[in-house]
Amino acid sequence: MDFGLPTAVERLRGRIRDFVVEELLPAERDPSNWGEGENIRLDRLETLRQKAKAAGLWAPQMPKERGGLGLNHVGMAACYEEAARSLFGPAALNCAPPDDGNMQVLNKVGTAKQKTRWLQPIIDGKVRSSFAMTEPMPGAGSDPSAMLTKATRRGKKWVIKGRKSFITGAGEAQHFILIARTSNDARKGLTAFLFDADQQGWRIVRRIPIMGPEEHGGHCELEFKGLEITDENVLMKVGDGLKVTQIRLGPARLTHCMRWLGMAKRALEECFGYVKERESFGMKLADHEGVQWLLGSAAMEIEVGRLLTMRAAWKLDQGDFARKEISMAKVAVADVLHKSIDTAIQLLGARGYSRDTPLEWMYRYARQARLVDGASEVHKMVLARALLAEGTEFWGWN
Repeated sequence: MDFGLPTAVERLRGRIRDFVVEELLPAERDPSNWGEGENIRLDRLETLRQKAKAAGLWAPQMPKERGGLGLNHVGMAACYEEAARSLFGPAALNCAPPDDGNMQVLNKVGTAKQKTRWLQPIIDGKVRSSFAMTEPMPGAGSDPSAMLTKATRRGKKWVIKGRKSFITGAGEAQHFILIARTSNDARKGLTAFLFDADQQGWRIVRRIPIMGPEEHGGHCELEFKGLEITDENVLMKVGDGLKVTQIRLGPARLTHCMRWLGMAKRALEECFGYVKERESFGMKLADHEGVQWLLGSAAMEIEVGRLLTMRAAWKLDQGDFARKEISMAKVAVADVLHKSIDTAIQLLGARGYSRDTPLEWMYRYARQARLVDGASEVHKMVLARALLAEGTEFWGWN
């Protein structure tokens, strides 16, 4: 087994690290750069994006012929982790959700015409996008089979009626991927559609207030009352909606893990200087056994999460769906993200709880990790079913 990175990926990772230190961390420290939703102002983000493009760090997950860097999943794992050391990093490099997952699925399954119309503007940073699947109760959440939004055939068009909820980025999105029911078939009853924000027949009902900082465009409730979509804007084929969600959400869960690992590492970094200098009861905090236990435990679990994430990334690059590997990484990394931030706050004391560091921002942001793209409990169910089906082969190497 070779745990080393290819030379080109290692060099790129180093360049991203330098960009984070030189451009992104200073930008974080300037209060004037922060805007709506406790995220970077869009005008300031555009400045950083231009710098990322000039530095050759733009869209690492997209093909070179489309203006990206052409990384595979292993390369993405290393580079996304490095970018997410800054709270602004993923957005600055155009690898932040939900655009990241939308670009990947469009690149994999879109037609040549669809890639030109819907994908390329997202890669170029000209528009933002959103993935509209989740619905208000009793509609679809982790279980897409509960989909209530319907697409009805009328002549040469599909007419959409229904509601969606907690749709990330919808407030700023121009391009949307929408999942709707086109039949009652258990496996082929859903279809994926592409639509533009300027089309008639839909609206944003509200931007849902949330506990933590938001992605650009927030988390919105949408209503569809007669949105019309033509056949050329069906993604894959009619009835392939479930397949589209599986193709999109599996890798997207893993890219969440890649970014969360960068944030978890950054959280621990925030307390390094303090525990090395702060004296308590006649000795440095870093020399207290209890402090060492906290740091050592968090560091170990971050490394466990990195190995799980990288194994899943490697399997994706071999053409495997890596379902159980992605589920394991998703559960483990969501947990260690919270643990690392909580540990750093505890060691920094009152300063960690204040807004003098980014830790309280991270703490609120991290709570979503155990919910988004499938709750941890759902992924544990996936793992249990795989274990019962495979027996001891569950732990096979290949």
